[in-house]
Amino acid sequence: MASVLLAACASSPPAEKPAEPAPAPIAAAPKPAAAPAAAAPTYQAPAKPAPRLNPAHPDRYVVVKGDTLWDISAMFLKDPWYWPEIWYANPQIANPHLIYPGDVISLVYIDGQPRLVLERGNTERLSPRIRAEGLDQAIQTIPLEIVKPFLSKPTVLDKDTIENAPYIMTSRQGHLVHGAGTEVYVRGGEFADQQLYSVMRVGEKLVDPDNGDVLGYQGIYVGEGTIVRTGDPATLFLNATQREATNGDILLPVVNDFPLYFTPRSPDKPIEGSIIAVFDGVSIIGQYQIVTLNRGSKDGLDQGHVLAVYQAGRTEVDRFSKGIMFKEKVQLPEEYAGLMMVFKTFDEISYGLIVRAESTISVLDMVRNP
Repeated sequence: MASVLLAACASSPPAEKPAEPAPAPIAAAPKPAAAPAAAAPTYQAPAKPAPRLNPAHPDRYVVVKGDTLWDISAMFLKDPWYWPEIWYANPQIANPHLIYPGDVISLVYIDGQPRLVLERGNTERLSPRIRAEGLDQAIQTIPLEIVKPFLSKPTVLDKDTIENAPYIMTSRQGHLVHGAGTEVYVRGGEFADQQLYSVMRVGEKLVDPDNGDVLGYQGIYVGEGTIVRTGDPATLFLNATQREATNGDILLPVVNDFPLYFTPRSPDKPIEGSIIAVFDGVSIIGQYQIVTLNRGSKDGLDQGHVLAVYQAGRTEVDRFSKGIMFKEKVQLPEEYAGLMMVFKTFDEISYGLIVRAESTISVLDMVRNP
């Protein structure tokens, strides 16, 4: 029996081992979180230094006719464009930002900081009627009579404006040039009776010295005229002229909406550009002359921005260098030359008035934040 049982056990198949569980799949390593897209760098304006007082400043000053805000600022401050930083706008005074002849400006300290305060010199100006009449008598930031023609006239012309503007064709007498008090025939526009036009001449190209791009064309103001008869051609009466009008001069509508006052201040972002033209083509630029810059509103310039002017360093041959066969050319450094204030901006160019000239200023000199 025992041998039978042993034989049976030997003949039966061995029991199968239980299957081992399959190893758990290895978890994929988590992907590192995507780095956030780098934000575009933003310009952080450097901290402004404290306004520097002019060592010879008065304690008080009585405003007189003919003053400008720039001149008064320079009396109290070494950097006149810091005027808004220390101006104390008295809420008890009507129009505290407008200053009139007879007003008194005093330098005081409020919480330890210098402040300029205004005392209204003529309280009668507070009545609504007198105040409305007095706005034109308020002192200007810069001499308005110098820049007014540039504010009211289209002084920069683009190619489309030139090609599509109405123009002077000829005169009744067939003359080539025309003066004030004459009538000329004009074409190219939908003219309305008594419509007022500026007569403009297309001047030189305004070229960016950085890349050679044509930024526009200088618009040379010729005069003003009024449409006295519609039709094709229409008749334009030349009311006044600063130079003789010629056949081919273009017509642009007169603009009367322009600012009378500016707030001098430093630009909010870094600006670096060049003077590319000067009005009337003079070679040496001095105080109160108007210049054109190759930077405009798209670069961050606005009316009232003040820029420092630097003479472009010329290249000189060093005749005294030793040990070389050919004399070395040396680029001289830029030198501070003065200040200018922007009073009119376009997309790519601006007009500025030289408010301080400490040395000779020329076309291609550099401008940047003061």
